[in-house]
Amino acid sequence: QVQLVESGGGLVQPGGSLKLSCAPTGIIFSVGLMAWYRRAPGKEREFVASITVPGRTNYADSMQGRFTISRDNPKRTSYLQIDNLQPEDTAVYYCNADVTIGVATPTSRGNYWGQGTQVTVSS
Repeated sequence: QVQLVESGGGLVQPGGSLKLSCAPTGIIFSVGLMAWYRRAPGKEREFVASITVPGRTNYADSMQGRFTISRDNPKRTSYLQIDNLQPEDTAVYYCNADVTIGVATPTSRGNYWGQGTQVTVSS
């Protein structure tokens, strides 16, 4: 069974930074596109950024500048660096990834979500 495990959330003061991490656990053959989403209180989940295996990135228009997505392919881990955090960035941040399951050969592929990590920006 595949799970995406996020970490790095927490309470931070306005202007601070955080770096979120996401890695799959289970019998993983490969990881494809990885992405981050967030859900602020009272709002729907929204796209933040995505990154392909070669490293091509895509950001939501409103996330340009302060958000940086990256990945470490040998570690099968994606990261979301958030700088100059503002109270409106308070949200649960979710990792999403296309994961192929298998040992020596691929057996199945699916899209998975993490359980979310809380980011709270407050003084």
